[in-house]
Amino acid sequence: QVQLVESGGGLVQAGGSLRLSCVVSGRTFSSYAMGWFRQAPGKEREFVVTITWSGGTTAYKESVKGRFTISRDNVKNTVYLQMNSLKPEDTAVYYCASGARFSSDRNTYTFWGQGTQVTVSS
Repeated sequence: QVQLVESGGGLVQAGGSLRLSCVVSGRTFSSYAMGWFRQAPGKEREFVVTITWSGGTTAYKESVKGRFTISRDNVKNTVYLQMNSLKPEDTAVYYCASGARFSSDRNTYTFWGQGTQVTVSS
């Protein structure tokens, strides 16, 4: 059974940092692209960032470029999201996802974690 478990969310002041982690079990982690998405109250789940299976290529939502960094460790079966210079508009539940394609389209991702709450206060 495939499982994705996120951690690292919390409450932080604007300008602060958080590091999210997502541990994957039950599938060959290194064979799949990984993505982070987020969903704010009353809004649709949106793409944040994605990374290829090798970690060699990434793609970011425009509003997080230069502030967020995705990385992966294929030995630890873990993908990370380092979030710096956080803004109140980054407040959302953050989800990691695993998929066969490097894509910003959430419909291409097969497996999802339960999500971790990130709250940025002003």
